[in-house]
Amino acid sequence: MSKEQQFDYQVYGAKVSSLEIESLLNHLFESFPDRKDSVPVPLCIWGMHGIGKTQLIKEYAKKNGYHFGYIAPAQFEEMGDLVGMPKITTKECGSTETSIVPPSWVPQQEGPGIFLIDDVNRADDRILRGIMQLLQDYELVSWKLPSKWMIVLTANPDGGDYSVTSMDDAMLTRMMHVTLEFDVKSWAKWAEFSNVDPRGIAFVLAYPEIVTGGRTTPRSLVQFFCSIKRIRDLKDNLTIVKILADGCLDPQTAISFINFVSMDLAKLVTPEEILEASKFEPIRNRIEDLVEGKVKRLDILSVILTRLTNYLVSSKAELTDKQFENLKKFIQLPTIPNDLRLAMAQEIVKSEKKSAKRLYAVPEVGKLLLTKM
Repeated sequence: MSKEQQFDYQVYGAKVSSLEIESLLNHLFESFPDRKDSVPVPLCIWGMHGIGKTQLIKEYAKKNGYHFGYIAPAQFEEMGDLVGMPKITTKECGSTETSIVPPSWVPQQEGPGIFLIDDVNRADDRILRGIMQLLQDYELVSWKLPSKWMIVLTANPDGGDYSVTSMDDAMLTRMMHVTLEFDVKSWAKWAEFSNVDPRGIAFVLAYPEIVTGGRTTPRSLVQFFCSIKRIRDLKDNLTIVKILADGCLDPQTAISFINFVSMDLAKLVTPEEILEASKFEPIRNRIEDLVEGKVKRLDILSVILTRLTNYLVSSKAELTDKQFENLKKFIQLPTIPNDLRLAMAQEIVKSEKKSAKRLYAVPEVGKLLLTKM
């Protein structure tokens, strides 16, 4: 039974993928208030643990060249941690005055920048009340965020087994809200260019239902895939692989991965092998051996197509003539049903790659594309 079935989790806003959150952030930064006395409405991203909320925001800021600030208010024990500490100075006339020195983590540079308040509802109620002015005015007693900064918060769902503090309407209405849900295609696109073990990517694409939100989360899966990366032959090292899987994942997922390895599915052909093959015939034979049998393994075929599509769409480099020739041979493989062929072609030609538009000139593919326009 999944966590969603066990608990009545309470989240807010539309349910979205990581790619949709990136599009939303792009819109919010493009719509930044022109007036200096106006500030953008903070964005709160809700979601289960380990789904990648924090990592998503950090990588978005880095990718766009934005400044990045961070606090985890659950670590704050008193308001001084948030507001700053008092400092007594002596004037020339001998009298003293008290001022508040802002914390060292307060951003100083002008934006654009993102100030992330991580796991906000794991802070106690006193700290939450103290944050309310920051959400409303982008400032506190002793400090304010520089111009062109945006506040983003993350939160775990309420109404379940998370150790969180409920936020009242006065706080909730100071923010806009979305709920991040796991989307296997969005995750695979990220994983393809984040140095995640390709055998792990293939496993998640083949069995997306394993991401239950319990012990098996995107975070714990990446931790596991990191631990097996240096093991070249997983099948020859099943004992250590199982120990590592049991240490990171729930028992059912660990068993599924061992079965995945035992059936040689960890050796699926990779996007690089398809595009860089000096001779395409061996690639064709490997794919047909995996897919064609008593029962056609469309699940395996779908994994191969998805990985190749993600690789092509996410990579900025244009295809060489040889790579395009291999892509053309691959997409025309008789073993690929027309619906999968069309879905792949549509996504590739929508990318920014000019070389990908040449698929229109492939008769079998171009006909499919044009009839669906």
